Amino acid sequence: MKIDSKGNMIVGTTAILIVALLFICIFVVSSINMIENKNTDFKANDNFKYIIDDYSANLEVHGRSAIDKATSKVYNGLPILNSRNQIKNNLNDILDEKNEEYNKKYGVKITSETLSVENTESPWKILFKVRLNVEKDGENFSKIIEKNTSIEGLRDPLPIAKLTVLSGILTYDNQIHYKTALSAYMVLHNLKSPESYIEATAPLIIRKCPYDPYIHHGDEGVLDDCLKNGYFHESADGSCYLCRLEGKGKCPHYGFEVFIQTHTPLKNESLSCSDHVVFADHYNGEKIDSDDMNSLILDSSHRKKYGL
Repeated sequence: MKIDSKGNMIVGTTAILIVALLFICIFVVSSINMIENKNTDFKANDNFKYIIDDYSANLEVHGRSAIDKATSKVYNGLPILNSRNQIKNNLNDILDEKNEEYNKKYGVKITSETLSVENTESPWKILFKVRLNVEKDGENFSKIIEKNTSIEGLRDPLPIAKLTVLSGILTYDNQIHYKTALSAYMVLHNLKSPESYIEATAPLIIRKCPYDPYIHHGDEGVLDDCLKNGYFHESADGSCYLCRLEGKGKCPHYGFEVFIQTHTPLKNESLSCSDHVVFADHYNGEKIDSDDMNSLILDSSHRKKYGL
């Protein structure tokens, strides 16, 4: 059967169209597969990034837990000789548990190591450095993560670390009740007028004083509110939180101080009531108001600092 030239042209054109359509179909299918593969890669990358971000964000919380765990050790009567190492070990233990949880939940392998626990320019913050390694489905992440953790809201460890739980010191109603522990400490160190500090009290929970600059404590009602709320104050002479865990009333770091409030009708001169003075510097002051049994006992430099 012969096909004329017109027929040959039709068959040829049809063949070309079929081949072109076939190529188009192959291209469309390939494009769809490529897009699906890219979407899968994007989802995998997003999931990997989420795991890293979530883990890193929680380091601040875990760091605070590690500090609180060290504080609990002090309150249970166990001394801490090196607070930085103690907190590092606490955080590593916490992270080891979290690494197992992430492995079970996300199928990701995480290794971590706390490199350092450091003071910062702010006495209210502790800096953690953690080396983090993450591996999942051929993807890898390795970095040293730095996080600042607040110590506000934690218990002040200094009184217990300094005097020990055997001294008779008590904690309740968000206050430290020294009972006779502080006066006995003063007798032991041959300090003047230890009877002034019988039944002395101080704040238990660390709260940063909002009245800054501190000279405003001389304004009407400010000191009363400060004492009522148990605020702590920045101080170059006061000890930092890490040293307070070790029972040091004074340290070379930028720290904070709190008033130890006496409740005595005596008008005699005694230790100035800033805690670093009571526990380390040992110099005297006088009552702000000699007729008030709850008056603070302060030296001239602290009166000037607080506008009193």
